[in-house]
This record gives sequence, structure tokens and C-alpha cells, in this order.
Amino acid sequence: MSKIQNIKLMAIGVMAVSCGICHAMLPCRSGVMDCAEQSYMPCVYDSLMTGEEVRELWINMLDRIARPVLENLSEGTLRENMPVESIDPVNADRRGVTHLEALGRTLTGIAPWLELGPDRTEEGRLRKEYIDMAVRSVSNAVDPASPDYMNFSRGAQPLVDAAFLAHGLLRAPVQLWGRLDSLTRERLVYELKSTRTIRAAESNWLLFPAIIEAALLEFTGEWDRSRVDYALRRHWEWYKGDGWYGDGKDFHFDYYNSFVIQPMLVEVLDVLKRQGIGGTQYYDTGKFYEAQLARYARYAAIQERMISPEGTFPAVGRSLAYRFGAFQALSDVCYRHILPDSVSPAQVRSALTAVMVRQIGVPGTFDDNGWLRPGFCGHQPHIGENYISTGSLYLCTAVFIALGLPDKDPFWSSPAEVWTSVKIWNGADMDADSALDM
Repeated sequence: MSKIQNIKLMAIGVMAVSCGICHAMLPCRSGVMDCAEQSYMPCVYDSLMTGEEVRELWINMLDRIARPVLENLSEGTLRENMPVESIDPVNADRRGVTHLEALGRTLTGIAPWLELGPDRTEEGRLRKEYIDMAVRSVSNAVDPASPDYMNFSRGAQPLVDAAFLAHGLLRAPVQLWGRLDSLTRERLVYELKSTRTIRAAESNWLLFPAIIEAALLEFTGEWDRSRVDYALRRHWEWYKGDGWYGDGKDFHFDYYNSFVIQPMLVEVLDVLKRQGIGGTQYYDTGKFYEAQLARYARYAAIQERMISPEGTFPAVGRSLAYRFGAFQALSDVCYRHILPDSVSPAQVRSALTAVMVRQIGVPGTFDDNGWLRPGFCGHQPHIGENYISTGSLYLCTAVFIALGLPDKDPFWSSPAEVWTSVKIWNGADMDADSALDM
């Protein structure tokens, strides 16, 4: 069996090999891998693979995760076929919100890859298939006559996932928004505006109406500026230092700086800057934007250091069932080419691949029909809070943002390099880390 065939099998859950020393789940050419055999570091399976092969591995993982959602929704069978699993008996029936969760979260993660557009390569043909499915999926989601017509305004949860959908549109303005027909655009704008009846809590939730209004500004020129200004004002106040924001006025040690706060902050500021929208008495758009880029880069550098030599990361904080979606920030910072000089794109590629392989290959991650199941490392339903259901889990796709970089980008074309924790735990002499003071 060739190396790349083995990788493909592993990516769809058929094969993963345990390292004989550290027990990390690894793909390899021979079917047996001992990290002591590596010349320098343990668990450096990326060193066995070219950037092209790593990219193919990522695409195989994306396809395995996203296909059930978009294939079914594009055919009008998502509500019929997607299971709804939730731990809380009170919220066991999440059918009123879970389907929009699946759509919005899937698209926010794969949108940068879609935005590369179709081409004649095998990947380009697959991308065309996904673009077509995504466009039909959005159309069905906002068509009142569709069996998969979605709820955008009943209850509070739709505000969250309308925001993820809006973020996906902003990340793929040509291939998603640009391919929607006029009726679908009209219906989508109506649904996005309908979320204005939902009150956002004083937390990361303020960014949900903000990014929806930013999308409306970008695509229609009509927006409610007050919802953007308030979110930016509060987050400017909630910055805690060294690249971290509070989730509201308090600091929470979890992954919400990556799930929501920093990616949406920078996207909203992107739109304001692009549209020439100045600040208010509480913040200056240009200064906030420059500060946010620096904060985002520092936070991403911290994320890279949190990935262990074995490809694990701390299971701390809420919403752990989003799995490797916890690294949206790190992937997005690579996509934006704003990594600090101390972190190379190649070592991030290796680190993220290690995490994804570690989590996706665990039995129980998918059900028999290919749908994600709640858990952090396999099927662990009690890790999911009462707001977690099947659709929620698809925020894990946010790790794939770096697939929006073309294959010639250094992220993919650079020779493999191990990540910070592997270097340090194997005795490499490295420069001291330091906080961001600003």
C-alpha cells in the first residue's frame, strides 16, 4: 500500500497507527511507526509527507465531515436524514435550530476553500461540486416551500448560526454570495434581518449581530450600524492583555477567543475598513484594526504552543465538542498571512494535522451514516452542554480555513517542520516567549 493510499484510508477512518512509544495515532507507510525511529522529534508523521499529500489529507477530512450536511441539504433531505443528538432531556429536541447550526458552521469553515473556485484539477472539480451543493443548500434553507426551510428568528439560537452563515458569505463573496440567484439573495437578506428581533447577551454574542450587519453592509449597503458599534465598543473594553479578550467583562479560560471572538472581530473590522467606515467616540476603526491584527497573531502563537508533541491540546472550558474547531484562530491567522516571525506556516501545518488526525480517527466520532457525534475524543455525549446538538458539532470545520490558501502558498509548499512543543520537549534551544504589551 502506498503512503498516500494509506493516508486516504486513515482520513476516512479505516486506518490509523499507534506510535509505539507515545501512542499518538499516526498514518505511516509501513503500517508500523515508532517515534524513536525519527531523526529528531517524536510523532512527526508530517515529515513523511509532502505538502501536497498533507493538503490531500485535509481535503479528505473536510469531505468526510461536510458531505453529509451539504449533500442532504442541497437535495432537501437534511431535516429527514440528520440525527439530532443532545444530552439535556429538556433540550433533547433541537430540531428547531440544529439544521441552521449545521449549515452556518459548515460554510464558515469551508468558505475560504470554496472561494478558490473551480479548476481542472481533481481538487478543483471537487471544489466545484461543493460550491454547487453550498449554493443549493443556502437556497433551500431560505425557501419557504423547501422541506429544509430554516428558522432564523424563533428563539435565541438562530442569531448565532445566522452569524456563522454571514461569516461564511463574507469569506466566499464570489463563490457563495456571487452565485446566489436574485430571489435567493432577497430571501436571505430578509432572514438575516429577521434576527434583529433577538437580543444578544453581554458576551461574545454581541459579535453575532455585528457580523450579520457587516455582511448586510458588504452585500446590500443597508445596515444597522448601532449593532456593530456597540459590539466593537464593548470588545475594545473587554481586552484583557497578551492577545486575550474576556467573554464579556470576565476572562474565561476556554476557546471562545477562537470559536467566535477574534475571527469575527477581525472580519467585522475588515468590512468597515474596506467600506471606509470610520469609528466613534469609543473606538477608532483603523487603530482597532491594527491592534486586532497584532492581538490575533499573538493569540495564534499561543495556540500553536498549546499543541502537545502528541497532537493533543488542553481539554479546558466549554464547547469542547467543537473539537479541532478550537483552532479556527490559528488557521485563520495563517490564511491572512499574519503569523508572527517566530512561528512558521509549515510548523502550523504539521501541528494542526497532528490534532486533526488525533481526533478524527477515534472510534465513535461518526455514526454509522457518517454524521458527527458529540464528544472531544470519540463519542462522549456528556462533554456536550445542553446547547450542543448534532448541528453544533460542525464548527469543527473552522480548522480548514487555511485550505483557502492555494497549493503554492508556503503553508503548503514549505518543507515539513515540527511545532514548538515538539522542539522544546526534545531539547531544542529556542528563544524565550514573551507577552504582547499594547
